[in-house]
Amino acid sequence: MGTVWGRSEEMSRLMEMHPQLDGRVAIVTGGSRGIGRALAAALLGAGVRVAISGRNEASLKEAEAALAAGDRLLTVAGDVGQEAEANQLIQQTVARFGGLDILVNNAAVGLFSPVAEMSTADWEAVFRTNVTGVFFACRAAVPRLKQRGGGWIINISSLASRNAAPGRAAYGASKAALNIFSETLMQETRADNIRVTEILPGSVQTEFGGDSSAGADWKLAAEDVAAVVLHLLAHPARSLPSRVEIRPAKPRGVR
Repeated sequence: MGTVWGRSEEMSRLMEMHPQLDGRVAIVTGGSRGIGRALAAALLGAGVRVAISGRNEASLKEAEAALAAGDRLLTVAGDVGQEAEANQLIQQTVARFGGLDILVNNAAVGLFSPVAEMSTADWEAVFRTNVTGVFFACRAAVPRLKQRGGGWIINISSLASRNAAPGRAAYGASKAALNIFSETLMQETRADNIRVTEILPGSVQTEFGGDSSAGADWKLAAEDVAAVVLHLLAHPARSLPSRVEIRPAKPRGVR
């Protein structure tokens, strides 16, 4: 799954590199595993107070133990694809930490099959989390970010949104929808000092695509995506990097 960040020397280094983040408050959806956990660990290492959400309580407890951040970490069990549960995530975070500065929409569902074989339930499950869940979280978060004088919304999309492949119609279409949603929200909120960015990773070595050990010699690590997020948060206020694509430097078959 990758190295867990946020320990001793690494924490000190991150806090020195990103002093403007110390004491900020972030939410990472889908934060118990893979990219989400790496994001949470990196933010904690930079001094951010973090809430992570997920649907699996056992995974959340395991992440809580691994991150070992004490009262700077809040875990919230719930499904962001359900309006009430997305609202509750924002409310619990604000109640615990006093506000919200950063929302990272990372939770995603990937169900892969040819169009002719895909069930309606699977199609709807993909869009409910990957698009509707982001809408619910953003709608609830924007007023909170305005109260703080601005902030960041970072939506984790995918290069699958641009590259069609058999069996990936639902996932690719949901991420393409997420892209246009993100770009529209960016235009709607930039005057309020809210910076919205979409990140499009390529192949990442996590359990999301099945075997987490496959491609270890060429795939991105979850921490690579987390590093991009930290760099985005450190950008000068005058700049707004609204889309970042990140892909393996040498994908399978490239020497």
